[in-house]
Order: sequence, then structure tokens, then C-alpha cells
Amino acid sequence: MTPECERVMDHLEGPLPPELASHVAGCEDCRALLGGFQALAPPPAVRAPPALPFNEVKLEETRRRSLTELAAAPRPTPWWRDVLVLLATYLGVGAVGLAVVGRNGLLLNSAPSLEVAGVALLIVTAVGGGAMLGLAPARRSWPLGWVALGAGVVALAQLLGRSGAQVRPLITGALGCMGTEVALSVVPLALALVLLCRSAYQPVRALAAGLSSAGVGLLVLHVHCPDGTADHLMLSHLLPWVALAGVAVFIRSRLPSRTYAP
Repeated sequence: MTPECERVMDHLEGPLPPELASHVAGCEDCRALLGGFQALAPPPAVRAPPALPFNEVKLEETRRRSLTELAAAPRPTPWWRDVLVLLATYLGVGAVGLAVVGRNGLLLNSAPSLEVAGVALLIVTAVGGGAMLGLAPARRSWPLGWVALGAGVVALAQLLGRSGAQVRPLITGALGCMGTEVALSVVPLALALVLLCRSAYQPVRALAAGLSSAGVGLLVLHVHCPDGTADHLMLSHLLPWVALAGVAVFIRSRLPSRTYAP
């Protein structure tokens, strides 16, 4: 190591004099030393962005609104109350629907009783589970695959447990069942949308709540409808069920959220 190399080491933390810079240009050891030192040196400090101007008027307005909201609702409503209200509405609408359409006979599904009861129990489970998925708080949203799997199981069970009987022409029966399912889903869907607006918009939650709400009409048709062909079930029962759930997702995406809690 030459005396110039020792002088380069003394000037590592500062600019090099011209004579040492010319020495480094011709000295391989000094170039390697400077390159390693620069690689290990800490990055230069990043200057903080300038502070934005402080608006005391807006701060006071935000504080006043926050205090007003806290005074109106000092304690959050438990989420399970919303679920109970939604399920009670389902029960009421379903009972009224069965009373109206069952004037000439309540159980007109000619499939075996065990199959009718099994599919009905599966639909009830999907209705309750969809309400829970749509309204229960969670740190992460439920994956779409779970909701799609549940809907697929319900649809497959309906098709496998069909009676195969054809009582009315396809179009006539389809129009009647579609109208009944839509009419029975209006109130549950409206209430579910109101309750969904109490949290941040999540498409999977809206889809689960939509399938749950439209499941009330699906259950009534499953018990009461005498037509049990695959074409009728897919066109008149399952297609409106999925379509109503899609409508619920679309409408919820256009509605403002009252809060953005998960």
C-alpha cells in the first residue's frame, strides 16, 4: 500500500482532492475500496414533504359531527340482532307466501317425502348461512368459492330430488313460479340491502345475502310447486334465485355505506 492509498483511506467520508482522484483512477485497489465503502454507506436522508396547511374550521366541523354521531348511537348495535331481524322477516314472508299459494294445497311436490324434506332443510341451512355470511363481522371477507359451492350444492340437490312430474306447460308454469319467487323476495332483499349498508361494501357478502333473501321464495316453491321436471326447476326456480342474488350485488354496489367497518 502506497502513501497515496493511505491518504485515500483518510478521505473516504468526504470528497477526494484532485491529486488523490487521479491516483484512484489508476489504482485498482483504491477503486475497489471506494466502491465497497459507497455500497455500505447509508442512503441519504429523504426530506419530508412539506406540511399541508391546517384548516381549523374543517377540524372543528369534523369534531362536531363525530360528537353528534356518538351522542345518537353511543354503543354499536350487536351484529346478531340484525341477523335475527333478517331471519324473522324471512320467516314472516315465508309463512305469508305459503298461506297465499297454499290455498288449494300446501304440499304439492310429488317427490318422496324424505327427499322433499331433505332439500327443504338444505335450503333453510343455506338461507340461514347466507344471512350469517352477509352480516356477521369478520376481519377478512369470505372467499367466493365457498358461496358458489353452497349455491351449487342447493341447485344440485333440487335437480337430483325432483319428482319429474309435469303438470303445466313449461312457459305457463315458468311465468307463474318466476312471479311468485320475485314477489316473495322483494321485502327480504330490501331489508338485506339496508342492513348491508351498515358496513363496507363487499361483493361476496352481498352475494351471500342476496342468495339468502331469494332463498325464501325458492323454499316456498320447492314445497308447493307441483312441476318437477329439470327444465322447469332450472328455468323457473334456480335461474330467478341466482338472478335475484346478482341484482342484490348490483344494487348494493350503487348504494352508499353508512360506515366502513369490515
